[in-house]
Amino acid sequence: MLEQLLIFTRGGLILWTCKELGNALKGSPIDALIRSCLLEEHSGDYYFNYDAAGASYTLKWTFHNDLGLIFVAIYQRILHLLYVDDLLFMVKREFSELYHPKRTYYEDFGDIFRQLQKEAEARAEEMRKSKQQTKPVESLTKKEGQSANKKKGVLLAGKEKVSSKDNASEGNHINGHKLENRNSNGHELGTKTTHADVKKSVPESEAFDVNKLQTLRFKVGKKTETVSKAPKVEQTKKTTKKNRVWDDSPSESKLDFTDPMDGKGTEAVVMADQGESMMDREEIVSSDSEIDNNEDESGKPDNKKRGWFSSMFQSIVGKTVLEKSDLEPALKALKDRLMTKNVAEEIAGKLCESVAASLEGKKLGSFTRISLTVQAAMEEALLRILTPKRSVDILREVHAAKEQGKPYVVVFVGVNGVGKSTNLAKVAYWLLQHNISVMMAACDTFRSGAVEQLRTHACRLQIPIFEKGYEKDPAVVAKEAIQEASRNHSDVVLVDTAGRMQDNEPLMRALSKLINLNNPDLVLFVGEALVGNDAVDQLSKFNQKLADLSTSSSATLIDGILLTKFDTIDDKVGAALSMVYISGAPVMFVGCGQSYTDLKKLNVKSIVKTLLK
Repeated sequence: MLEQLLIFTRGGLILWTCKELGNALKGSPIDALIRSCLLEEHSGDYYFNYDAAGASYTLKWTFHNDLGLIFVAIYQRILHLLYVDDLLFMVKREFSELYHPKRTYYEDFGDIFRQLQKEAEARAEEMRKSKQQTKPVESLTKKEGQSANKKKGVLLAGKEKVSSKDNASEGNHINGHKLENRNSNGHELGTKTTHADVKKSVPESEAFDVNKLQTLRFKVGKKTETVSKAPKVEQTKKTTKKNRVWDDSPSESKLDFTDPMDGKGTEAVVMADQGESMMDREEIVSSDSEIDNNEDESGKPDNKKRGWFSSMFQSIVGKTVLEKSDLEPALKALKDRLMTKNVAEEIAGKLCESVAASLEGKKLGSFTRISLTVQAAMEEALLRILTPKRSVDILREVHAAKEQGKPYVVVFVGVNGVGKSTNLAKVAYWLLQHNISVMMAACDTFRSGAVEQLRTHACRLQIPIFEKGYEKDPAVVAKEAIQEASRNHSDVVLVDTAGRMQDNEPLMRALSKLINLNNPDLVLFVGEALVGNDAVDQLSKFNQKLADLSTSSSATLIDGILLTKFDTIDDKVGAALSMVYISGAPVMFVGCGQSYTDLKKLNVKSIVKTLLK
C-alpha cells in the first residue's frame, strides 16, 4: 500500500499531498531525499531507501523540469509495488495541465489521483496475471523443444554424412528463438575455432605480414653491425673498489646527522618557522583556466566552425523540448572528459544521469546549443557537490569548544602511506599561527617508527606530544591524551592513527573502537589526490565499517577530507569530486608540498573549471 504521495516545487513549497494516504510517516524521509539525493546530484538513481526507527521506506520520484516540480511516492520497503512508476508518470501528466505558478492549492486533484491510482493498480494486476499464465506455456514449450532436440540428435547420430545445409535448416527455430549448435534453450554454445577460421575472419588489410618481420630483423641486425664497427671511444680507467677494513676504529666521515644535543642530553631543536601558512592566504581564482579555454578555442578554429550551422539549425527548427536522445551525445562527451580528469567511471556516469534527469523535458531557448546547455547544467551540479553543506570553520569550532572548557579533538584516518602524520603536522603549524595551543597524540602503535616520526614533528614545532609506545590499545592512548590535554588546558588534540586498508577487519575494528570511545569533534579522512576509482572504494568502506561497528544509534562517520599530494596531479583533480560525491563530506584541507606551510583550502570554482576544461 502506498504510504504517501507528494507534489512540491524545487523551492520546497508543497503543492499537494493525498489526505487519504495521510499516514504518519516515521522520521523525515523527504528531508533525507532532498539532502542525500537531490542536493548531492544522485537524482539519476532509480529509488532511495530510508531507514527510521521502526520503519523503512522506499522513495521513488520524477521531475517536471519545465515547471520545476517534483513528484515523490513513498511506500514500505517490504512491499514491491509494481504500479508506482506508472502512477507517477500519470500524476505528472495530469497535474501539469492543472498547474499554474500563482496557484498554491489543488484540492480538486484528489478525485483525479484516486482514479489514476485505480487505473495503475488494475493495470499492474493484469500484468501480474498475464505473467502467471504465460509461465507454464513457456516451460512446456521448452520441454517439448528439448525432447525434440534429443530425438533429432539420435537421428543425426545414425547418419554418417549430413550436409551442412541440412544442419543449418533443421530445427533452428523453436518458440521464436533461434537455436544454434542444436541447443534448445536459446544460448549459444562455445565451439572450437581453428587457425584457418581465425585467418578467414581477419581481413587481409589487418593481418600481419611475416615478410615485414623478416625485413625488420634484417634492418636491426644490420644496424647492430654498424654500431659494432664504429670506433670505440677511449674509456677512462676504472677505479678499483677499496676493501673495507673491519676494525673498531671510528669512521672518518660523519654519519650522524641528527640535531645537536644540549647539556641535558635532549635535542636542541629550533622551532620551525617557515612563514605564513597557505591556509590563510586568500586564493583568487586566476584567469589561467579561462585563458586556457580561450587558447584551446583559438587553437582549434576548425572545431568551432565545424558543425556550427547544423547545431544552430537544430536549435531553430528542431525540437523545442529536450529529450533524452537529444542529450546523449553531449553527455557521452562530457562523461569521457570527466574520466580523463581521474573521476571514477561510476560517478561520472551517475553525474551524467543526474544532469539528464534535470534537463529532460525542459524547453530549449532559441539559438541555444544543446552542448552548452548540458555543460552549464554540469557546472552547476559540480559546484553544488563540492560546496560544503555545513560550516567548515575549524577555528570557530575550536573557540566554541574552548568556551565549554574541553579540548577540540581531531582524528586523522586513512590508508597506508598517504601522509597522515606529515599533514597532521601541517595542521598543527597552521593552528599555532592562530595562537591555539596544540597537543599531538601518537596513537599509531602498530607501525614501527610512527611514534618517532610524530615526536620529530613535535620537537620541531615545540608542542607537547602524548605517547605510550607500541603494542598499546590506541583507543586507550587517545582517551588518556584527551584527559592530559584537559589538565594542561590544551585547545586542540590531534590524534594520529595507524594506516589501514579498507578491507583490514581487525584494524577497522580498532579504529571504530577509538572513535566510539572518545567521540571526537572531527574525523578527517586523509586521501591521495592521485587515486581515482580506489577513492570510492576507500571512502565507502571506511564509512560503512564505522557505521556497522558503531555501538551508538548515531554513528560518527567521516566529517571531512584532507587531500594530499595535490601538487603532483596537474589537471587530474577528479579524486576530489569522487570522494565528496561518495561520502558527502567536504574537502577541508589540500596538501600541496613538503613544508609546513604547504596546506591550503580547496578552490571549488578552480576545480570545476579544471574538470570541464
